[in-house]
Amino acid sequence: MYLIKLLDRPQHAFVHNMLRLLGLCLLLPAYIAAQAVPQTIHLQSRIAPVSATLRRRSLNPVTVPLADFFLGTDLQWFGNITVGTPPQTVSVVFDTGSSTLEFASTLCGASCDNQVKFDSSKSSTFVDGGTTSSITFSTDIKLTRKSLTLRSGTDTVGIGGLTFGIDPFSGIQGMSARAQGLFAGLVAQGLPSLFSLFLTPQAVGNAEMTVGGIDTTKFTGNLTFASLPAGATDGWFLDSPQLSVNGKTTTVLQAAREIIFDSGTSNILFPTATANAMYALISPDIVPHAAEPGAYGIACDKISTLPAVIDIAFTAQDGSPFNLTIPSSELNVGPFADNPAICQTLINAFDGLSLVGGSLLKHYYSVWDVGGQRMGFAAV
Repeated sequence: MYLIKLLDRPQHAFVHNMLRLLGLCLLLPAYIAAQAVPQTIHLQSRIAPVSATLRRRSLNPVTVPLADFFLGTDLQWFGNITVGTPPQTVSVVFDTGSSTLEFASTLCGASCDNQVKFDSSKSSTFVDGGTTSSITFSTDIKLTRKSLTLRSGTDTVGIGGLTFGIDPFSGIQGMSARAQGLFAGLVAQGLPSLFSLFLTPQAVGNAEMTVGGIDTTKFTGNLTFASLPAGATDGWFLDSPQLSVNGKTTTVLQAAREIIFDSGTSNILFPTATANAMYALISPDIVPHAAEPGAYGIACDKISTLPAVIDIAFTAQDGSPFNLTIPSSELNVGPFADNPAICQTLINAFDGLSLVGGSLLKHYYSVWDVGGQRMGFAAV
C-alpha cells in the first residue's frame, strides 16, 4: 500500500496543497446521494495567521454536503474534494483529529480495490516527490493497529466543484486547529479561518460542512463559545472540570482533563479508571470484552433499558459553565462480530487520552474557529 504526501509547490494559477494519497484497504465503504452547484476555487497553500479571520472576504463560504456511513449506528460523515488536472473526485472524511489529506491512489494496487483511487498518471499537474515512509494508527471502533506506506508528491486540490456519485470514501482530509493545506489555501483567498459542522443522524440526513462561515438556519438559540487552552497547537481540545453520568459524579470523574474533539471518531475514549467509573454509574452488567481490548459490552436485550446520559462540563469565554450532553440513545454501538448477543457500549478505555467524537457532535451545531482559537456549540 502507498500513501503519497504532496508537498507545497505553487505552479502558475494553481496552488498545490499538502496532502497524502493513501493506500487504504481498511476504510469502510460509504454511499453519497446529493448534488451541489459546481464551482471553481483556486487555492494557495500556506499556514494561516490568527488575524486571517479579520481579512476582507474575496470568496463566499463553501458548503459541502456530507453523507453518513451507517452500520447500525452513525460512524463517520464524509464529502467530496477534487485532486489533479483535470480534477478527479475523491471522497474524504473531514477529520478534526488530523492535519493532512490522505486517500487511496492507484499506487496502492489490489489492496485498495474497495476504494475509488486517484490516478496520478492522469493528472498533468502531479509531481512525484520520490520518497516513502510509514505510519501506524488505530482504526475507529476497535482501535486495531494498522500500518501504511507513504509516498511524497505534489498536485492541485479543490473544494466546491462537487459532483457526487455512489462511491466509497477513499480518505481523510485533516481539519486541525491550525489552518494547513486545503483549508489554508481557502483562507489565503479571503475566507474567514473557521468552518462549521452539521453532523446529523442518518434518520435526519442533510449533514453538511460550511467552510468560512456559519449557517444560522441549522441551530436554535445562540452559539456558546469556549477558548482553546493557551499554547494549543494543532489539536481541537477544551479543558473540562468534570464529567457526570445520569446526574451523578465521583472523585475520579471530578478530575480536570483536556477533552479532544475528533469528528473522525464515533465512540468516546477515556482512561481506564474513568471508563470504569462512568460504567459503574450506568450498569454493573457492562464489562470489558476480552476479544477487543478497550471495548466494553452488555447483553443486547438489556442495553435499551439503561439510562446513560453523559454530561461533560466546560467553561464559556464569558466565564459561565455549560454542559455538552451525550444522550442514552448513543450507548449502543451495535453487536460484537464474535458474539452478536453482546452489544458494544459507547465508552472505550484508552489510557492517556480523553476524546469525544460524532456521538456527541451530531447533537450540536459546532463551529471550529481557527483564527479565534475557540469552539462554538448550539443545540439543533
